[in-house]
Amino acid sequence: MQLVQQNAGIIHKVIRLYVDHPEDRRDLYQEVLLQAWKSYAGFKGEAAFSTWLYRISLNTVLTFRRRQRLPISELPSQFELAAEPTRHTPEDSELLWLAIKQLNEIDRVIITLHLDGYDNEEIAEVTGLNKNNTTVRLHRAKQSVVQRLKNWTSAKI
Repeated sequence: MQLVQQNAGIIHKVIRLYVDHPEDRRDLYQEVLLQAWKSYAGFKGEAAFSTWLYRISLNTVLTFRRRQRLPISELPSQFELAAEPTRHTPEDSELLWLAIKQLNEIDRVIITLHLDGYDNEEIAEVTGLNKNNTTVRLHRAKQSVVQRLKNWTSAKI
């Protein structure tokens, strides 16, 4: 499926949010592909393909996590912030991912979809929440991530 290949980044991103072990990530990627292939006949085009694939990926990953009961990564103690806060470094990006991974499962998806440029209606469609609930949860998720980043920054200074 060419559409899946064009949107493979979505699958990798969702998996990265929930699974840390590389072997589990590879297995899960294959499982998402299988689920997308099995579900493709039901894709009616009412939503964007990327939105549909996000939902397939999310449902597959959450099912996997419930079966495995995988722990969420904690911030490594040796993690150091970049000295220059105005320049974004790979470490800054990793710190943001770690903060997002501390959120509950649905809030992780909401904020990640937002960062990917989806609007609140599209996010609501992927998550199955209504638009107002999505808006509130997004706001709270942003606040939580910002607070974690501030706490980690002040702890490193």
